[in-house]
Amino acid sequence: MFLTISTTGTPERPATDLGFLLHKHPESAQEFSTSYGTAHVLYPEASAERCTAALLLEVDPVALVRRGKGKGRGGAPDAALAQYVNDRPYAASSLLAVALSSVFSSALRGVCTARPERAEEALPLRIEVPAVPARGGPDLVQKLFEPLGWAVEAESVPLDEKFPEWGASRYVRLVLEGELRLAQALRHLYVLLPVLDDAKHYWVSADEVDKLLRAGDGWLAEHPEQKLITSRYLSRRWSLTRQATERLELVRLADADDVQVENLDNAVGADDEQSGSEERPVPLVVQRREAILDALHASGAARVLDLGCGQGQLVQALLKDVRFSEIVGVDVSVRALTIAARRLKLDRMGERQAARVQLFQGSLAYTDKRLKGYDAAVLSEVVEHLDLPRLPALEYAVFGSARPRTVLVTTPNVEYNVRWETLPAGHVRHGDHRFEWTRAEFRDWAERVAGRHGYQVRYVAVGPDDAEVGPPTQMAVFTLAEQTNPGANPEKEEKAA
Repeated sequence: MFLTISTTGTPERPATDLGFLLHKHPESAQEFSTSYGTAHVLYPEASAERCTAALLLEVDPVALVRRGKGKGRGGAPDAALAQYVNDRPYAASSLLAVALSSVFSSALRGVCTARPERAEEALPLRIEVPAVPARGGPDLVQKLFEPLGWAVEAESVPLDEKFPEWGASRYVRLVLEGELRLAQALRHLYVLLPVLDDAKHYWVSADEVDKLLRAGDGWLAEHPEQKLITSRYLSRRWSLTRQATERLELVRLADADDVQVENLDNAVGADDEQSGSEERPVPLVVQRREAILDALHASGAARVLDLGCGQGQLVQALLKDVRFSEIVGVDVSVRALTIAARRLKLDRMGERQAARVQLFQGSLAYTDKRLKGYDAAVLSEVVEHLDLPRLPALEYAVFGSARPRTVLVTTPNVEYNVRWETLPAGHVRHGDHRFEWTRAEFRDWAERVAGRHGYQVRYVAVGPDDAEVGPPTQMAVFTLAEQTNPGANPEKEEKAA
């Protein structure tokens, strides 16, 4: 994996000042250890007229597989294409971006005590990368770099020069030329190399948002491809992407109004003395989780199933409560279960805590003897992801076969959708929703299920209960009729089947 940075100069302002800016002496060849191999810095040429610094990253494929466990962490299946044989040693990717930030950390920040005036100057730069994986081809490369002031040459690399009929590979030879500050150039590469690859070799956590905003300072907020850059850099994690987008919008507005971001973010009306003390509304996802926990506590459940557990948010909340002695998360998606395991830190969990939790793959459309014998089961925002003809199979698997004493089902209330200003009329809240029920439709379904399988059911509003359209989320609490919790207060039953 290879990258060169070249500049030109004059006897008065020699090109070898590049060595001061990079904090690497042109007369020395240096090497630096990384988690996945060794980075070398050398200068193929160094004169007053022209200077070129090269970064050569030798990736150890064995270390890459061992540290990444061969799974392409960050959701990139080709971060380890076939165990020990992959493209990572040769194609510029997040591995090279991380090496840039480590080896040239001071240059990335624009710090140069020996030549501070040069660090603030735009230099004539030429950057060459022989092989860059580009999901989107040369056109995307142009769209990403040209708005930043670069003249871009992106030449597709053929799959095999001897067989041109095979066409082009997904790799390009990249050449960038322009007059920019060196720190700007390095930040562009740091962000955009993994964006072009659309993959990262490490798990993307919340601190990646801060890294993106630091490296994108001064250019990302106004970039025409900001949405794509943000989404790909954060491995398409929706919550992180939204957070980054909101903060970038604040930056854009602050620049437009010529104020500090902090002042814009905390701005309140001069005549509104109370607004500074107002609490932010609790997100609906938090309100839903709290409603589920309250219902589980009221049922006296100790052994709980989270059916369709997704990435493990509810399992994590249940683990924090010692009243739940056994928690099982079930999902059909292996990827979701992998993310849940990372979220829960299962590989680092203490023995006593680990004995309380299990994650396993399973489809709710089939009966499963592993689901029998539990106090409660939760189906949180699950049923609307199934096609309606498949609902009877889920109903039997949960209510007919597993038969926990308590079953909690939450689902969106479609009537409330008119209150979401950003949701177009007639659209469901998520593209993967097969349907969304009105309150009457949900109750009709719940009462039929309860009557068919011997449960009683009551309903709980989750979120603000609008007088006209009801709450954003509706929850049904099913209780086995022959084993109704003796501690429950029948006056609190809002409705029985």
